[in-house]
Amino acid sequence: MQRFGEKLHGLRTAHGLTLQQLAAELGYATHAYISELESGKKVPTAALVLKVARRFDVSTDVLMKDELELPTGL
Repeated sequence: MQRFGEKLHGLRTAHGLTLQQLAAELGYATHAYISELESGKKVPTAALVLKVARRFDVSTDVLMKDELELPTGL
């Protein structure tokens, strides 16, 4: 799950969201936690992985398994 942050960043930017916008959508008051996730400084909780999967309509497997790539054409 080392690539979660990279994948989260890719999804966020592909959908034209800022850190602040995504943080608000996921229920966070500030963007700091999302930024730390994207930079690999923090590991996501299972609840967050589920929220991200639902928000971007991708499977949790794609988010969590480093060997799987995000679908193209987001």
